[in-house]
Amino acid sequence: MDYAVPAPRPRPLVTAILLLGGAAMLTALATGLAYVLYLRPPSALVLVGFTVVLLGALLLALLAYDAAVAVGVVLLAAVRFEPAPADLLFAILIVVGLLTNRFHLRRILPAAALLVAVFLAFNLLSAVDVVDGRRAVSFLGITIYVAALGLWLAAYVTGWPAARRVARWYVAVAVASALLSTLALIVPFPGHDLFTRIGRAEGLFKDPNVFGPFLVPAALVVLEEIITPRLLRARRWTKLLAFLVLTLGVLFSYSRAAWLNLAVGVVVVLLIVGLRRGGGRRAARALAVVVAATIAISVAVVLTGSITFLEQRAQVQSYDTSRFGAQSESISWAMRYPFGIGPGQFEKYAGISAHSMYARTLAEEGLPGFVAILALMLATLAWAARNATVGRDTYGIGSAALLGAWCGLVVNGIFVDTLHWRHLWLVAALIWAGAARPR
Repeated sequence: MDYAVPAPRPRPLVTAILLLGGAAMLTALATGLAYVLYLRPPSALVLVGFTVVLLGALLLALLAYDAAVAVGVVLLAAVRFEPAPADLLFAILIVVGLLTNRFHLRRILPAAALLVAVFLAFNLLSAVDVVDGRRAVSFLGITIYVAALGLWLAAYVTGWPAARRVARWYVAVAVASALLSTLALIVPFPGHDLFTRIGRAEGLFKDPNVFGPFLVPAALVVLEEIITPRLLRARRWTKLLAFLVLTLGVLFSYSRAAWLNLAVGVVVVLLIVGLRRGGGRRAARALAVVVAATIAISVAVVLTGSITFLEQRAQVQSYDTSRFGAQSESISWAMRYPFGIGPGQFEKYAGISAHSMYARTLAEEGLPGFVAILALMLATLAWAARNATVGRDTYGIGSAALLGAWCGLVVNGIFVDTLHWRHLWLVAALIWAGAARPR
């Protein structure tokens, strides 16, 4: 049964923002694609294949919109290059949804849309005088896309069926990805190198530092589902096994930021559950799940002989100094360039990746852009905290899990550049959808 509430009054500002965002996203993607094709003309076979995929995605979006959304969520687990396969499908879904009125723009929180629009405006302003125009167009196009994805998804999730569809497929693909990547480290099955190219679990991502955090929100959703079943129909032991698989995936990504992300998220979920009415017994149950998972993980570490590598990863690495040095330069660049050095230009100036969303934003969009992204992150944190405090879930997706996931992502952004993470905007969208839900 769909428990979606009657549509509120139209909000022209939100509609205009998303329409402009969609138009800018398509323009940026088209420009970037045209430029790439100009520099490296593809073969006829590649063009035919791309056309077939494009038409197939368009046909799926027109004939089975909800099924296309499920496919897009599954494809979020594969981001080895950009634009990723999910990006093409979601871009089509956004356009088709706008043209066919399959979701309601007026359901988006106006404040969230306004903060996103302000941040994108500072991105455009900073792109006026960049060193590498090709990199700026590509990076800015992806930024506009992921922001539009978050706003569209928040407008799509307006009832139990949509929330269940997104959550279930996200958890399912996260568990499958974690299981395959963990097994690939232990069992040399055909194609195992695809999931562990550098000796760390990375799934179909290009970096283990993205793969690990991708699993964390799914793990927290499963953890809250073990305590308070709502969305997942599996038995409790099945959920416990899924939580164990997800935590093993995070562990074997050997990403220190992912470990911290998961630890912060679990602590937040335990605190929120414990503070609710009758939460003592539920918190004890959740703590028992975490302890059982910790014991199982310890046994897995011993059996796989990973103790030495874990100890090495837990220490300060030789490249940390250069990372922090480059990040500190973002302050001087922000002072020298009031509106920043432009989208995607950090590597051109520093010679090394930013490894911090906040440092990148400060350098590339200046102090105004930094304030805008910080305001968006903190406002989303406030909405998530309010949802958790009043017990307002996102149509069955636990508010404690979403708050824990967002706290972990906020902290993770200090050490890793999370701006283009699709799951960051996925979690934000689910929080916005919950906050927009009437009490």
